[in-house]
Amino acid sequence: MPTMSTSHSPPPREPATEQISWRSIVRHDLPASLVVFLIAIPLSLGIAAASGAPLIAGLVAAVVGGVVAGALGGSPLQVSGPAAGLTVVVAGLVSQYGWAATAGITCVAGLLQILLGVTRIGRLALSLSPAVVHGMLAGIGITIAVQQLHVVLGGQAQSSLIANLAELPAQLMAHHPASVLVGVLTVVILLVWPRIPRVKAVPAPLVAVVAVTALAAVFMVEVTRVDLPDNPLQELIVPTLPTGSALGLATAVLTVALVASVESLLSAVAVDKLHNGRRTNLDRELIGQGAANAVSGALGGMPVTGVIVRSTANVAAGARSRASTMMHGLWIAAFVLAAGALLELIPMAALAGVLLVTGLRLVQLAHIRTLRRHDELLVYVVTAGGVAALGLAEGVLAGLVLAVGRVLYRLARATVTATEENGVWTVRIQGTLVFLGVASLVRTLRTIPTGAAVRVQLQVDHLDHAAYEAIEDWRRGHVARGGSVEVNRAAFRAALNGDSARPRWLVPWQQRRLVPEPDQRASMLDGIREFEQSADSIRPMMAKLAADGQRPTQLFITCADSRIVPNLITTTGPGEQFCVRNVGNLVPPHGANSSSVDAAVEYAVEVLGVTSIVVCGHSHCGAAAAVLDGSADDGSGLRSWLRHLEPSIRRALALPDIADPATGVRLSPADKLSVANVAVQLENLRSFACVRKAEQEGRLELVGLWFDIGAAAARLVLERDPYLVRADEELATAAAPADR
Repeated sequence: MPTMSTSHSPPPREPATEQISWRSIVRHDLPASLVVFLIAIPLSLGIAAASGAPLIAGLVAAVVGGVVAGALGGSPLQVSGPAAGLTVVVAGLVSQYGWAATAGITCVAGLLQILLGVTRIGRLALSLSPAVVHGMLAGIGITIAVQQLHVVLGGQAQSSLIANLAELPAQLMAHHPASVLVGVLTVVILLVWPRIPRVKAVPAPLVAVVAVTALAAVFMVEVTRVDLPDNPLQELIVPTLPTGSALGLATAVLTVALVASVESLLSAVAVDKLHNGRRTNLDRELIGQGAANAVSGALGGMPVTGVIVRSTANVAAGARSRASTMMHGLWIAAFVLAAGALLELIPMAALAGVLLVTGLRLVQLAHIRTLRRHDELLVYVVTAGGVAALGLAEGVLAGLVLAVGRVLYRLARATVTATEENGVWTVRIQGTLVFLGVASLVRTLRTIPTGAAVRVQLQVDHLDHAAYEAIEDWRRGHVARGGSVEVNRAAFRAALNGDSARPRWLVPWQQRRLVPEPDQRASMLDGIREFEQSADSIRPMMAKLAADGQRPTQLFITCADSRIVPNLITTTGPGEQFCVRNVGNLVPPHGANSSSVDAAVEYAVEVLGVTSIVVCGHSHCGAAAAVLDGSADDGSGLRSWLRHLEPSIRRALALPDIADPATGVRLSPADKLSVANVAVQLENLRSFACVRKAEQEGRLELVGLWFDIGAAAARLVLERDPYLVRADEELATAAAPADR
């Protein structure tokens, strides 16, 4: 039953419990764990060095993150370990309390994370504004980059961004050519290696560190190198309780717990977008991260978080289960114990080069462009600048205060205008009208002359009681002084009750359905009048469409049934969809004397250049029912048109029973016919030369859709059993390869 391209195949059914076969582990997870292990070694050492922690502490965190968080966490494919996002926090704690006390703070922060996960409030960390989160990471990235630039130049990083910038000229004047050469060569390899075809499977950080280390060893370059203890197990630092004010210690614990939690949860959500397997259990993930931090701190290791770079490599390398991240931790432990001397050949400038590039990549242009489109760039800049210049807690707090302030401003913002035309004043109130905007409202209302006729048009998302009272008091006073005021009481009630949060056309449409209008022409004119009165927000867009012409990306072929609203089903707006409607959503084969449909298909493909054609059938289809019961009159135009359904009838008879993917209920014969009919129409589309050519060249996709009217749910039509699949599941499956 060919209906669409193979990219729309159904996702695999997830088992009720996580099952891992040894064959899958050996074939997929073992190779992936080796790739992640090779990436984790240089990153863990570099992050430890940048944080001012013992280098062995970074390796301990990598081992514990892989084994403990991998085994207990809620994200099977997320890799955990020391993260660049906590570098500034850890560096500050080390300078203030020392490393042993910092390990103790890490341990307590892990216990707090476990508590957050057990109480099921850990997911509240995702309520942070994305602008604040990305700004925080950008500020951390800038700080890391400037710090590691000093190490690349052969010097020592300072404690703050301002100090690093102040010392940079002197560092540039100092001559450490060997260190500079090592660092610059590392950065060049990191930037160039991913651009070389057919070698991207080998991680760039591994290539850079190995190549530079080998060159430094061959030419005996005098540079500072990694220094690990001779006996790592005996050199582990036992954590101690920090001394200091209770408030300072509580702030330190809370900072580590929250930053580690937010970074881990955001990373887990991002990893979910890279694959189509089991989704993350956020509460369990927080418990796993907390357990890893508690164990890492107890062993003298660094704080642990979920890390997106290693997680992305894990998914791209083909990992299928949590066995991959657990094995990568075991490989690190084995390597440190058996071959630690090899690590001591690595120049510190090489690790600094890796961290320099990693820090700069935390400042992502894609995030900046997105936040700019959503008018949240200022929050991002303030957070990033605050984190870089003042510190993590201060920068995040500044970003949160600004984000909350902007939300309150938007909530209190209402546009109130009063205009006069032909002796009638029109007051338009748009936005959100609460008590904070009452003063501005009253000032505008008082500009209306005494005794004037006034019409109040309310188009607000919410109206609180204080604003309503202000309007009502003014109305009574204006009427008492000889004026008249026309208001829409239904709109006021909807705004007060919160109903206006729904699409504006929905409430009046529902009311008309419940109370039919006897004069349908008058009802239509009322609807037009209501649309024109509320169309101010879309007039600029419509004017642009009128000037630029239509450029739809989709041809949507569906039934003329009045219950099918294409723009509602697909959440599209003006200019996005070229639509063809007829009885039965039919596309007769090319040359079958259906000039109207032929012209629409050829115009959409050849002139408009649409990238997809959707054929949408639906449940309770009158055309399908008429064909099955033979109710169409002989010789009628309907009977002649429905003859094009005969191939669909033959297809439906050859199919097994079809069930709804959500409920499992078997479809009725008419609904089964409408599903088969979608498949046949897609085949008919391929009888058009322009469609075949565009599809073969990859410029066009054919999609089968079936809309269940009663459930208000869209299903995609497949070419094999189960023939119907939920659109949300299919979307996740189709998106995964592109993300990877």
